[in-house]
Amino acid sequence: MHDGITLDQGGYCWAKSSYSAGENGNCIEVGRTPAGAIPVRDTKQHRRGPVLEFTPVAFQGFLDAVKAGEFPEGL
Repeated sequence: MHDGITLDQGGYCWAKSSYSAGENGNCIEVGRTPAGAIPVRDTKQHRRGPVLEFTPVAFQGFLDAVKAGEFPEGL
């Protein structure tokens, strides 16, 4: 799921998505907080931009929806 792990922005452990290897600028990083939440951020906004935080159940629901093709490509 990752190319590398970094610690920053609140001490979260971040991993860049392996699907983010391209140069198209559509990259995300996913982490885990000490409390078990799943933060997600835009790689381009590294340390500056907003962080979305999901519960593990909500994040799994998001992943299931992506795998099921519930989101159109190119968003």
